[in-house]
Amino acid sequence: MKNDFPILNGGLIYLDNASTTQKPYCVIEAISNFYRFSNSNVHRGVYSLSEKATEAYEGVRDRVAKFLNAESRSEIIFTKGTTEGINLVASSFGSRIKKGDEILVTEMEHHSNIVPWQILCEKTGAKLRVVPMNVRGELDMEKFRRMLNKNTRMVAVVHVSNSLGTINPVKKIVSAAHEKNIPVLVDAAQSVQHMKIDVQDLDCDFLVFSGHKIYGPTGIGVLYGKEKILEKMPPYQGGGDMILKVSFKKTIYNVLPYKFEAGTPNIEGVIGLGAAIHYIEKIGWEKIAAIDQELLEYATDQLNKIRGLKIIGNAKMKGPVISFVIEGIHPHDIGTFLDNEKICVRTGQHCTEPVMDKFKIPATTRVSFALYNTKDEIDALVVAIEKLIKVFNGN
Repeated sequence: MKNDFPILNGGLIYLDNASTTQKPYCVIEAISNFYRFSNSNVHRGVYSLSEKATEAYEGVRDRVAKFLNAESRSEIIFTKGTTEGINLVASSFGSRIKKGDEILVTEMEHHSNIVPWQILCEKTGAKLRVVPMNVRGELDMEKFRRMLNKNTRMVAVVHVSNSLGTINPVKKIVSAAHEKNIPVLVDAAQSVQHMKIDVQDLDCDFLVFSGHKIYGPTGIGVLYGKEKILEKMPPYQGGGDMILKVSFKKTIYNVLPYKFEAGTPNIEGVIGLGAAIHYIEKIGWEKIAAIDQELLEYATDQLNKIRGLKIIGNAKMKGPVISFVIEGIHPHDIGTFLDNEKICVRTGQHCTEPVMDKFKIPATTRVSFALYNTKDEIDALVVAIEKLIKVFNGN
């Protein structure tokens, strides 16, 4: 499948897929063809070009609804990405939060699923509570259940940790929260490209993901929300397309999903997202899961053989993400050295500074895999790391 991705045809080894994935020809061509043959604003024109653009744009909404097994296309809101989706919920659903209420997040959350809730708590006087994890990077589910109480108004949890690879038991989390009538938001930014997501089966109230992590373009994402909840939420932004009637006396808002999509949308981003979803659906979840598991197991085994290298995060259930430290070598030096070997990895705190604090480390080096990665690339990574260690140790 590497041949489907033009940027990978020059020998580049790209292992930073948790940050963003590369784009196949079909996604690039879908965006290009929109601008070449269909460029027009949507929902606004009665002329054929606008109608063609609107049909393509709304067709992707139908595809996403089917992709997530949403009950209704009205439950699919297009956003800029995972971050905006969480901010939308925190701002709009958060309008009902008051002093004394509690919001639960976990110790392994991305900053995007921490800061919006902190802002809400600072604004309202609510309290942010944090579910701890163990040394393997697994949530303390017993503690989580004990933390749920009559004051809890929201649980916001990552499905797959971007820095540890931990796959959280979100279905159990949703079930436990719903026993106390507490809604749950699932951050699926690191899971939607690796496993089949069925929002009706999970029974989550909100789910968010980003297009650029699923082989689509940047600047586009999806917020799924249960229709009965979205109907009661106020708009996130005001402007064109989210209204039915405007006067200086009163504005009547549009129906779902348009109530939450103010202004001219990222039309080409939606078109590219649709092409990306079509691409992975053609490959199939069984094949994707097999590739992920094979690469994760092989890389874990090979990296564990390197003296002085320690993997951070050893949960029993993991996605294709491995973070590690090497004794005596800063991750930034590792990243720079590997770049000279044409190997792209991510170094730093990965927008999970509390995770680094938990493990008492300043940063890690992270490798994350996609369906175009191979065992040969992992072998090249290992050789480069061993070369790096020899250079820094003076051997």
